[in-house]
Amino acid sequence: MKNLLHTSIEYLKGVGPARAEVLKSEYGIRTFEDLISYYPYKYIDKTKIYKISEIVDDSAYIQIKGKITGFDMVGHGRAKRLVANFSDGTSEVELVWFNSIKWMQESLKLGLEYLVFGKPTIFNRKFSFTHPEMEIYNQREANPIPFHPLYNTSEKSKKRGIDSKALSKLIYQMFLQVQSHIPENLSQEILEKNRLVSREYALFNKHFPKNVDEYRKANYRLKFEELFFNQLKLLKTRQIRIQNIKGHSFEKVGEAFQNFYHNNLPFELTDAQKRVIKEIRADMRGPTQMNRLLQGDVGSGKTIVALLVMLIAIDNDFQSCIMAPTEVLAQQHFYTISKLLGDDSEIKVELLTGSTKAAQKRKIKEQLQSGELKIVVGTHALLEDDVIFENLGLTIIDEQHRFGVAQRAKLWMKNTPPPHVLVMTATPIPRTLAMTLFGDLSVSVIDELPKNRKPIKTVHFFDNNRLKIQGLMKNEIEKGRQIYVVFPLIEESQTIDLKHLEEGFDALSRDFPLPKYAIGQVHGRMKPEEKEYEMNRFKKGETDILVSTTVIEVGVDVPNASVMVIEDAQRFGLLQLHQLRGRVGRGAEQSYCVLVTNYELSKEGKERIAAMVKTNDGFEIANLDLKIRGPGDIEGTRQSGLLDLKVADISKDEQILLLARNYAQDLLEQDPEIEKVENIRIKEFLNEILVKSKDWSLIS
Repeated sequence: MKNLLHTSIEYLKGVGPARAEVLKSEYGIRTFEDLISYYPYKYIDKTKIYKISEIVDDSAYIQIKGKITGFDMVGHGRAKRLVANFSDGTSEVELVWFNSIKWMQESLKLGLEYLVFGKPTIFNRKFSFTHPEMEIYNQREANPIPFHPLYNTSEKSKKRGIDSKALSKLIYQMFLQVQSHIPENLSQEILEKNRLVSREYALFNKHFPKNVDEYRKANYRLKFEELFFNQLKLLKTRQIRIQNIKGHSFEKVGEAFQNFYHNNLPFELTDAQKRVIKEIRADMRGPTQMNRLLQGDVGSGKTIVALLVMLIAIDNDFQSCIMAPTEVLAQQHFYTISKLLGDDSEIKVELLTGSTKAAQKRKIKEQLQSGELKIVVGTHALLEDDVIFENLGLTIIDEQHRFGVAQRAKLWMKNTPPPHVLVMTATPIPRTLAMTLFGDLSVSVIDELPKNRKPIKTVHFFDNNRLKIQGLMKNEIEKGRQIYVVFPLIEESQTIDLKHLEEGFDALSRDFPLPKYAIGQVHGRMKPEEKEYEMNRFKKGETDILVSTTVIEVGVDVPNASVMVIEDAQRFGLLQLHQLRGRVGRGAEQSYCVLVTNYELSKEGKERIAAMVKTNDGFEIANLDLKIRGPGDIEGTRQSGLLDLKVADISKDEQILLLARNYAQDLLEQDPEIEKVENIRIKEFLNEILVKSKDWSLIS
């Protein structure tokens, strides 16, 4: 029998073609199932009727009962409004309407008892309800939905008559039509072992719970279901990759690796780096394609790990490439790797970006195709069809979340069988987020900084403490150190009162005048060659202060830079502040991060600043950021479509996630193809997810 939930939304009573188009364009609701999965963002308890005398300043949406004692038309033109006096015997409030004034005045009757529902506000020292919901009390039937759901709605849909109340009615109407036809998608064993309510019960009580207990049961069931299928999809994807995609076996560690490790390594590797290299080595030695995520905080030494595993690829007669999301980051990788290998190295490394000259591009492409070039670092330019490798064995993708799935897949298709894949990120990812985003990848973590590094001292100054900030800057410059000053804007904003980069550059030029001090500036609107020129001046020590926007957030490595001043720090996200801080502290000297704010800090702003001052631990920062902002705002996750959780909150639901993952793992171990009778429904729903998945192109 056809699943009724797949029915087009226009066939629901009360919708039709015009409203269906609004639901589709505004909310992505195309079917009954989409509508049933459009959950409320909050609920209002309509079981309680408040006395007007009980209303306090901060009252949320409430319900009162009483009578209209009189009407008055107030104001003129656009300010014209209908005001009704409303009393329940304990006190009096005003009911106000700006729209449909004539109709409201004719509809409402004096002396009748009404239920009024809305949010009270204070106007002229008196409580009022603007455009409240009204119904005659003595004609009111028992309310079947005591907990009233509220749905996010847009102005466009409201104009078409689809507000929160209308959505609630549509969803209730749909339940009456399909409630007995909602298919279960979990096995009876999973339901019983976890004491989960049925899917039908859960969906109805997610929208229309009669009490808190029903809501909690429904919510737990839907969270488990969502996380179970999230993990099952990732684990099944991994299973398919292992079964279908054979990898190159890098069996030996030869001359290229040994010569560099014993003769050219500029410092001793940390224990964490050694552990990670062993994990990667074990993957690349196996018969299947490696898919591994390498996490490492800023300055932890991911690039040298990448170079060492690329040398293993060379020892096995394979080529390697590193793809970075920006030219600045690609250039940094290229310079670092070239410097580590040394001028006399026989191993060639080239840089391929959109700015590479045409003649140089042709030369690089010829050398890649012939196999003469073993390592290439690049940006999206590596994806071009005429970039052909003789034998690509290892692909390293830096900051993967900044690339689309199709882009990554195109790089993997540069060789048959596909190359091993190492994904690197300097964005610390909490365990729960890593499991939901990258659950199909093996994970390695560099959780240790090089031994010669001192922890960065982070301090917070309000913007009236300029003399102290300048004193620190001048003291460091006198020691021969260099300084970053970062601003959130390039030009003055008409809506946000922030110091912009150009004004800041002028002020610093007055406070740090030539010829004693040299100042440069870099921002996103400069031409690539201009940015590179200013960056190189700073790297060479020709400028003392680099005034910048966040273009220096990743990819700039100047060990001599010891101070990072972040202006209007309250305007930056917590992870972004941490990434910026990581641009200093790369040498053996003490480094500082100065957070400059005004006094008007929000609660979240205070939490971010306090966290930065308290710790340098990127994973601690990431966990706090996850709690403050939520997973949808972690850089790249929303844009990538990798994280699409509607019910579960991975900052709070770690235990449910672990439980769901364990069940998904057990299921695939006991029934790898999910073909047992009790698991057929699970397979049907999983197949739907995989077919719709953007990742499907990578595993089919």
